Amino acid sequence: MALTRSRTLVRDLMQVGVATCPPDTPIADISRIMSEKKLDAVIVIDSDEGHALGVVSQEELIQAFVKYGTKTVSAAEVMKEGIPQIPPDIPLEVAVQTMRDLNVRTLFLMHHAGGIVYPAAYISYAHILRYLAAQNEEDLSGLGVEAERKNPLDAFFEKRDAARAKVQSTRRE
Repeated sequence: MALTRSRTLVRDLMQVGVATCPPDTPIADISRIMSEKKLDAVIVIDSDEGHALGVVSQEELIQAFVKYGTKTVSAAEVMKEGIPQIPPDIPLEVAVQTMRDLNVRTLFLMHHAGGIVYPAAYISYAHILRYLAAQNEEDLSGLGVEAERKNPLDAFFEKRDAARAKVQSTRRE
């Protein structure tokens, strides 16, 4: 099936599910996760409440390396407070201009539920490049609201519970 390039919205290319970490995560671990999963950024999540606190992007990791070298530094020490956000129902061109204006490579779609604000999806330069290179709809499989995936809330609770368990095991040691 040929790719139709009519008014593409963020929701058509976004990736549901966002990599997160607790504030005490060493940047070496974040670097490993980002390298393995080919990510531009990770959201720092409050271990107790599950709220999004900030973002650690490749830029923050490089700045931390320049400032601290290989010293052990945590996500909380290097994260940029606030999350670069975008709604899902805007044109792709607006998202790209927003990325350029904010000087970021990734924008996040935040979800508000039960008083908790957490990342539900994201769109990055990699998604834009994949879209530009796509020759048919199959080239974009796995992206957008139509993609097959876990329920976002279930995925969030799994990540939150894993982060809490890690914090609890660290406290016991």
